[in-house]
Amino acid sequence: MRRRSFLVGAAGAAATPLVTGAAPAVAAPSGTAASPHHRVLPGADVMAAENWADLAGQKVGVITNPTGITTALTSIVDQMHASGSVDVVAVFGPEHGFRGTGQAGDGEGDHVDPRTGIMVYDAYGADATKFRELYRKSGVETVVFDIQDVGARFYTYIWTMYEAMAGAVGSDIRFVVFDRPNPVGGHVRGPMLVDGFQSGVGKQPILQQHGMTVGELARFFNGELLPEQADGQVGQLDVVQVRGWRRSMLFADTGLPWTLPSPNMPTADTALLYPGTCLFEATNLSEGRGTTRPFELIGAPYLDHRWAHALEELDLPGVRFREAYFVPTFSKHAGEVCAGVQVHIVDPQRVEAIEVATHMIVTAATLYDEFDWRAGDDPHGRWIDLLTGSDRFRTMLAAGASAEDIVAAWHDEQAAFDRQRRPYLLYRG
Repeated sequence: MRRRSFLVGAAGAAATPLVTGAAPAVAAPSGTAASPHHRVLPGADVMAAENWADLAGQKVGVITNPTGITTALTSIVDQMHASGSVDVVAVFGPEHGFRGTGQAGDGEGDHVDPRTGIMVYDAYGADATKFRELYRKSGVETVVFDIQDVGARFYTYIWTMYEAMAGAVGSDIRFVVFDRPNPVGGHVRGPMLVDGFQSGVGKQPILQQHGMTVGELARFFNGELLPEQADGQVGQLDVVQVRGWRRSMLFADTGLPWTLPSPNMPTADTALLYPGTCLFEATNLSEGRGTTRPFELIGAPYLDHRWAHALEELDLPGVRFREAYFVPTFSKHAGEVCAGVQVHIVDPQRVEAIEVATHMIVTAATLYDEFDWRAGDDPHGRWIDLLTGSDRFRTMLAAGASAEDIVAAWHDEQAAFDRQRRPYLLYRG
C-alpha cells in the first residue's frame, strides 16, 4: 500500500520515519474557510485535504468522539461518509461515547448512528480481547484513532487507544493515528505508575503528565509496551502528523478551536490544571464537578478562608488562588455550599499542575482535621494511589512530608521516562 509523505511509520521500537525534515504544505480541506487562520493543522485536516485518499479501498473503523473534527468543525466520520471516498464500516465509541452524550464513567451503548447509518460499538472499557471481537464482527481492515487527549495518564482515551492497538497485534489490521497537539505541551511532569497500581486510569507505566501527543504515545506503546504486554507489535502503524506544532506550545498557541474532550473539560485552562487537580477526585473535597469550572473550583463544606490565604502565601508560579464559594449540582457535596478556591492561571507557561495540586492537598491536610480521602474506596485511599501510580504520595502525606519533598521524590523517574520516550517523539521544541 502506498504511503503519502504526511505519514510516519512506527512499526518497531526504532521505527524510522518514512519522511524526514519538514512536511510539504497542504491545501486547506474543502469547506474549511477558517484553516488559513490556524497556526497548527491537525492530522485530520491533513487527510481531509487529500480527500482521505490514503484510506480508499479499505474497510475502515474509527475510534473517535466529538473532538475528532477538522477545522471545519465537522466530525471526521460525517466528512468521510459524505465524501464517498471512505468505506466507514464501524465507529468505536470511548468513554462519553462517539457523539459525547455520556457522563464520566459512561458510554453510549451499541447503536446505529442516526446521521450516517453506521454501526457504533460501545468500546468504553474494552480490552484487547473485546477489540479483537469488535474488529472481527465489523470486518474492519484499517482502524483510525482521532481523539483530543489532555496529556494526563488518567485520562482514559489513551488507554482505549492502547487496548485497540493490542487488539490489532498479530493481525493484518492497519492502525492509523490522526495526531493532535498535546494541549498542555510536550514536557514531562510527575510520578511514574508502578506495578501493582494498574487500573482503567493507568494501564501501563508512563508518567502522570506524559508530555506526548497521541501519535507519539502510539509509537511508544508499540515500541516499548506492546512487545512485552501483548506479545507483539502492531504491524502497520502510521501517524498522520500535526503541521506547525512544537513541544513548547500550549493549546492557546495553536489557534485551534477548543472542543470539549469530555463533559467536565470545558476549557483549555481546565486541561492545563487537570493533570494535578484531578487528584482531588481522590479526596473528600469537591473537584468542581457539577459547576461550570470543574478542576478549577476546589472546595468542601468544612473549608474556610484560611485555605485561600495559605495558598496565596506560597506564591506558586503561574497561578493565583481566589477565595471562592460554590454549590455543586451533582457529584460530591451536591446541593451543599462549599468553601474553597478558584485556581486562576496568570502565566500558562509557568504552570506545573501536579506541583500546584500537591501544595493544595498538603496545605488542606495541614489546616483541616476533616480532610480525608474520598469515601467508598476499598481500601480507603486506594483512588489516590491509582491516580498517582503508587502509594508513595499517600504514605508521604500521612508521614507529614512537605509538598517540596513529595515533588522531589519523583524527579529521578521523571528524568528516566524523558530519556525512554525520546526515540518516539515526532515534534521539536
